[in-house]
Amino acid sequence: MRICKPIFLLLAGLLPLRLLADVKLPAIFTDNMVLQQRSDVKFWGEAAPGRTVRITTSWDGRSYETAADASGRWTTAVETPSAGGPYTVTISDGRPVELKNVLVGEVWICSGQSNMEMRVADRVTNMERELKEADGYRNIRLLHIDNSTSPAPLADAKVRHGGWQVCSAENVADFSATGYFFGKELHRNLDVPVGLIETCWGGTLAEAWTSGGALADIPYFRKRVEKVKTLPESTEARNRIFVEDMEAWRGEMALVDPAFEKGKTGWVETSFDDTAWREIAAPGFVQDQGLDGFSGFLWMRKTVEIPASWAGKELKLDLAVIDDNDFTYFNGVEVGHTEGCMAFRSYTVPASLVKAGKATIAVRVMDTGGKGGIYGDPNSMALRRSDKEFIPLAGAWKYKLGLGLGEAPELPVNTATEPNYPTFLYNAMIHPLVGYGIRGAIWYQGEANVARAAQYRDLLPLMIRDWRRQWGYDFPFYIVQLANYMKAQEGPEESEWAELREAQAETLNLENTGLAVIIDIGEAEDIHPKNKPEVGRRLSLIARAQTYGERIPYSGPLFESYTLGDGEIRIRFSHTDGGLKTADGGPVEGFWIAGGDHRFHAAKAVIEGDEVVVSSDEVAFPVAVRYAWANNPVCNLYNGAGLPAGPFRTDDWTNDAKRY
Repeated sequence: MRICKPIFLLLAGLLPLRLLADVKLPAIFTDNMVLQQRSDVKFWGEAAPGRTVRITTSWDGRSYETAADASGRWTTAVETPSAGGPYTVTISDGRPVELKNVLVGEVWICSGQSNMEMRVADRVTNMERELKEADGYRNIRLLHIDNSTSPAPLADAKVRHGGWQVCSAENVADFSATGYFFGKELHRNLDVPVGLIETCWGGTLAEAWTSGGALADIPYFRKRVEKVKTLPESTEARNRIFVEDMEAWRGEMALVDPAFEKGKTGWVETSFDDTAWREIAAPGFVQDQGLDGFSGFLWMRKTVEIPASWAGKELKLDLAVIDDNDFTYFNGVEVGHTEGCMAFRSYTVPASLVKAGKATIAVRVMDTGGKGGIYGDPNSMALRRSDKEFIPLAGAWKYKLGLGLGEAPELPVNTATEPNYPTFLYNAMIHPLVGYGIRGAIWYQGEANVARAAQYRDLLPLMIRDWRRQWGYDFPFYIVQLANYMKAQEGPEESEWAELREAQAETLNLENTGLAVIIDIGEAEDIHPKNKPEVGRRLSLIARAQTYGERIPYSGPLFESYTLGDGEIRIRFSHTDGGLKTADGGPVEGFWIAGGDHRFHAAKAVIEGDEVVVSSDEVAFPVAVRYAWANNPVCNLYNGAGLPAGPFRTDDWTNDAKRY
């Protein structure tokens, strides 16, 4: 085909402009962003190899130049002023990209699992008022990193809503409640813009948020870290590997699980006679119902009556939350399989399986340690035709033990979708942020690690040091201690939740850390307590005192030391600001005391200045004290600032064999 000369010349003239692509910025650099004040903040991106990239800042008119390397990558540091704005930042390699409405202030990362992920719109305390007031905090800016995983560190993150957002009722509704209320308190008290970066994922393990180089220091993780190095980056390829591994695992299980005979299990069939099986309540942890110490595979069955009007109709099967993994069957056919102890189970029952009359729901629960079973809100257990037509499933179920954990082949992990694999979340949701100027981080996680609470003593400080090493400075790291949860304490108990809280408290030995104690605002029936405004406020008190130098109380009473006396133990506390007291002015509750037999008894506790004197008529020669040592302890010790004392113990009697 012939092209006339004028058009050809025009196209030739345009060719260099098409080859000259705009400078490319990571997804975290957008309009409305917040830059850390009084810092040398890092900018980076891509351009044509060898091209000069110029960054110009409107707050001082200064320009910074750098050159893209042979692979097209460039980076430079920009000096920021004191808090203020809005400003513009222009990045140009000949064709400018302008970032508008940029503020300079305080930037914090908000990370962890579902309690950090819980949104302002998730029925938090005073939700309607908080949403209405959010429109008045436009100098708070929000960046939401999208959930993603990777076996290798990524250069760029996936972000929601196109990048940084200006705070508003609409935008904050989908944002971390703990993060927002923390930022709101900082903004109100410091009178500076605040940038909040939410990067969290419900039900996730701390090791998933830690780099492979750091995790290799803990022997328990080395094998999996090495496996990560062999995984293909392609999601499709990793999913194919999982499908193959899962088929092999099912075959191996069919050979060892007593539920199977000749490759099939009668235990899931409606016709199976389960009259010899025992009963167990659901929701409810099985370890609290006569199976203390059990880990492995447990089969649960429930038979229901399907109305004739439901026959041939698709149904929804809701089973609240299951710890840890499940395989769920309806009338002998598998309808769902989920891995992860914090995930809500909701499965579709195909219309072809729904027949009038008796139907059986069977669940093979896999518990990998600690508490296990179906748990959560009883109202979240139902077989549903619609919101108004449903069959409740909470109550008595039949159960039978299958295999112990050590008797079964190891369950494969779908590395294409599973976030709970060492390094996966660090690679995809932390590494792309490394270098962005931040003041510090807040962390609300631990529920997923309670089965290895002793190990968490090493893992959490390791992760903190890992992040700080990546950023190149020891930024503040403030932790939310786990709230009270599950059945209220009725007597002395060993508690993995208490051990995990202890591990979190021990992290205070690492410099520039802090702990927000919330042992008084949890909810027995909900692992996601709604009083997130108070969680954010308590975190902000730590930051205001330790990071920003305000002389304010920021911690509840901290166990400092103890002395043994004649029939008593005297506990001394720091951070008693205004004196020790109880929440209601009544007797002190929550102390337990033991003698040489290591048996704990409810103790009498009396406040004397900065000390609590603990004793019991049943313990003549006491040697140890515990306070608030339970999943959901009854406790009421505060300081004059109204902040609660955290759980502690003076002994170290818990078997720590599962540390690694």
